[in-house]
Amino acid sequence: MSQFVDSEETTPLLRDDASREDVEDGDYCSRWRSIRVMYFTMFLSSVGFTIVITSLWPYLEKIDDSANATFLGWIVAAYSLGQMVASPIFGLWSNHRPRREPLVCSIMINLSANIYYAYAYLPSTNNKYHMLMSRVFVGFGAGNVAVVRSYVAGATSLKERTSAMANMSACQALGFILGPALQACLSFIGENGITVRVIDLELNMYTAPALLAAIFGLINMLLVLLVLKEYRVDDHGRHVPAINEADDERVGITDETEESIDQAAVLTSNILFFVVMFIFAVFETISTPLSMDMFAWTRREAVFFNGIIICCIGFESILVFLVVKVASQRFGDRPVLLTGLVIIFCGFFILLPWGNHYPKIQWADLKNNSFLSKMSEVTVASNSSLEPTGCPYGQTWCQYTPAIHLAQYITSDVLIGVGYPACNVMSYTLYSKILGPKPQGVYMGWLTVSGSGARTLGPVFVSQVYTILGPRWAFSFICGIVVGAILLLSCLYHRLIAFSVRHGSIVEG
Repeated sequence: MSQFVDSEETTPLLRDDASREDVEDGDYCSRWRSIRVMYFTMFLSSVGFTIVITSLWPYLEKIDDSANATFLGWIVAAYSLGQMVASPIFGLWSNHRPRREPLVCSIMINLSANIYYAYAYLPSTNNKYHMLMSRVFVGFGAGNVAVVRSYVAGATSLKERTSAMANMSACQALGFILGPALQACLSFIGENGITVRVIDLELNMYTAPALLAAIFGLINMLLVLLVLKEYRVDDHGRHVPAINEADDERVGITDETEESIDQAAVLTSNILFFVVMFIFAVFETISTPLSMDMFAWTRREAVFFNGIIICCIGFESILVFLVVKVASQRFGDRPVLLTGLVIIFCGFFILLPWGNHYPKIQWADLKNNSFLSKMSEVTVASNSSLEPTGCPYGQTWCQYTPAIHLAQYITSDVLIGVGYPACNVMSYTLYSKILGPKPQGVYMGWLTVSGSGARTLGPVFVSQVYTILGPRWAFSFICGIVVGAILLLSCLYHRLIAFSVRHGSIVEG
């Protein structure tokens, strides 16, 4: 396999290599301190999203009786829709102004939106729409991911890039672990919790995580204001003026023109990133409804057990990032990406229903209880002590589609927990290398748009197809998408190379 002649050395998690010249550079420690603030920003952004993801469905059911699984798809998609709109804006902003400005603005929006989410139950009507809008604004604040990625790409040399991107993904995975774990812990507060009458707040297992995310946002904002400094280096690690420096300080600095970037490789990278994020958005959206339908879990059990499962996947992802750093050095970035896609395909293929065992149907509970049979479905669902369990009788496929076994579900979780992080980190590592030394804020904004678009369409798609046709059709379609991505990567394989390698300033041997 081809490798860079000056390929990076293997480094432990969150440790970064430095040549003797770098150590002697007085800005080295400050540069990496700022990069680590970006790591932490990515970590908190991940926590802010995952800390409520497993409780979205039961919270939605609790505050608005008219909500259904289809609307849940829009709730999950709202986050990504907001992020999709904000990412190019923040990316363009960061190309012309100090990155501290869009970062602080986005964190403030995110913080306020989490508080809004915690109060979504308060209005007397249309609660589901307030919940929807709060998730839109949380996602808008998360548009700073484009700024974070462009900063790390611009502040690292080609030699450091894969390691730095893997470290950033590891921090994202740590947030991915901590978020569901905190939600699982906070589930012991219960659905009723306590009421703080002074501020008219119901502090329960659904609102507490959002308020905790708001506190994390405040910590993040302080770090950005007090620690972050602007740094930029070229592919060889030589310092160049930061993006926001005065024009007269930039005389003599020549950036390659946009036309020198391989636009076919850029487009391919965006498509591959879209696919990776789409399939994971489907997975994270459907996990709670799927487990409630197939295993007859209650709302509280689904939040708790899926929180534990996602937490375990996060730990698994940390190990994957460590392996990716070594594997990409030995085999290259593209083979790791290809392998990750194959593993994801296996994960969804295993999840296809089979056998003669069928899921428990909710109407059996209602039929066997004369009291419940006289009550409306809405009333039953709103009373946790009489909560029906199993596959809703309104989903006709429940009556003829075999149940997914718990072993299938766990095995699929494990495989997707291997394939997704490998594809995720390799997608935007390759992308940043393809773009080269030019300021990447806008391009990273478009990459985030691709991911956000996927996270918008994925939940809507799966909520519609799953509700109407069931898991067999939903997961078969996903398998087809992954096969398409594998074929695309194979066809454009030779184009997905670093800018410096393409122009011959670094040899690929």
